[in-house]
Amino acid sequence: MAEVLPTTATQTATTPAAQQGSFSTRIKENVKERLVSFKSGMRLSEFSGSLGDLGTLLPILLSLSLTGQVDLTASLIFGGIWNIVTGVVFRMPMCVQPMKSIAAIALTNKMSMGAVMGAGMSVSTVIMVLGITRTIYLVKRYTPIAVIRGIQLGTAVSFGGKAAELILKAKSFGGEGWDWANNYEWACLAFVIVFLFYYRAKRIPTAIIIFMLGLIIAFIKLYTNPPPLVVYPKIGVYTVSTIVPTPEEFKHGFLSAGLGQIPLTALNSVIALAALANDLFPEKPAGTPTISISIGAMNLIGCFFGSIPFCHGSGGLAAQYRFGARSEVSIIILGILKIFFGLFFGSSLSGLIACFPTAILGVMLFVSGIELGAVARTVNDGVYDDQKRHANFIVMITTAGMLVGFKNDGIGFLGGMVAAGCFYLAARFGGSMDDDNTGVAMVQQQQVGHLHAATQDSIPASRGSDDEDHSSIRKVPVQTEQQPRA
Repeated sequence: MAEVLPTTATQTATTPAAQQGSFSTRIKENVKERLVSFKSGMRLSEFSGSLGDLGTLLPILLSLSLTGQVDLTASLIFGGIWNIVTGVVFRMPMCVQPMKSIAAIALTNKMSMGAVMGAGMSVSTVIMVLGITRTIYLVKRYTPIAVIRGIQLGTAVSFGGKAAELILKAKSFGGEGWDWANNYEWACLAFVIVFLFYYRAKRIPTAIIIFMLGLIIAFIKLYTNPPPLVVYPKIGVYTVSTIVPTPEEFKHGFLSAGLGQIPLTALNSVIALAALANDLFPEKPAGTPTISISIGAMNLIGCFFGSIPFCHGSGGLAAQYRFGARSEVSIIILGILKIFFGLFFGSSLSGLIACFPTAILGVMLFVSGIELGAVARTVNDGVYDDQKRHANFIVMITTAGMLVGFKNDGIGFLGGMVAAGCFYLAARFGGSMDDDNTGVAMVQQQQVGHLHAATQDSIPASRGSDDEDHSSIRKVPVQTEQQPRA
């Protein structure tokens, strides 16, 4: 017998209800799964990881707020809101950090608050348009992985330089003028703590340890030997006001600071960040358009109230991951704390932040640079052609070297792209590179690798200690190439 089909009237009556029930069921399951995930992520290591990027945030935020170029209260409140929103959207410890190029130029040129807000809004508009129109995919598609790794490596080296500048603000070992609250001894102690428990960050929250140490020092200094014209923390209810840049401020901000920030944001805060996020969390891929739209929304809203221009960044994600962050729980907790302190302490926290030891902040920033630079070792994963491996390494070093030398991500990017293009044309029309015995070394390396793999297959895997964190910063498994048998 033929199957009896429902009538059109029956379909019209039942299909929307079934779809509604299915949609509501999916919503309930998603909410339940997120709550379970959030509960399981409530670990001390997550809170420790949330503090990993403070070495970048605090010095920039303090400098701009003390000069009246951004509003500290608005920066804390909106920074906290974006922490929570990005945690919910991306479900990973996606960092929220200041736009460093805008901050540096603003401090150097003594730009007004309106000009700083105009710079942040203009950059975010460009990045958001790239995300909405999916044009950012073109940049990602035609940017070689060696150039991306070079940007990350160059940023890591730059972090090392900035960390050294923070540490050098401290006083030298002992001697005349020695400052007990900010000296090289504290930097050495923080350095030893971090690297002594480097692979046990999940169990031993090194970021919390050194941050609390710095906070205790800051409190003691604030109430015993405060700097001139210090502001003491005062509880209350702090509000924000709107900041509308004039056309002249908008133009000045965009031309002076915005243009230099666009390549930095597009390359490091979007493309390099997406690559790193997919390395660390392959089960939660972060799309470049979504990241672009997120950056745009943060500043088109926050800068309207005087918040410091924010972006995401591969260095911040690497830092938070190294100090123990493995889920969105870390930045959601950080966001709640920022909103609390912004609402009830606001700008009165500037004195306490000013007393925080730069020696400890420098060590935190240095570690974040190390973790970001560590991804450079994956530039040749899955590449077995010796000439291509050599070219990738040269392109990466060229990109990083020009970025650090000229202190400009855009110049580093252009230098790496030119080098990659030249290598491509030379390989396509000029043949293989001159014989320098590197191929022989490569064959020997492959033979040793196959021998090691065969040996490992015959040995049972040993169970490591739960306290140790042997995880690589690269989570995507490397697919080995099958070698033909002789």
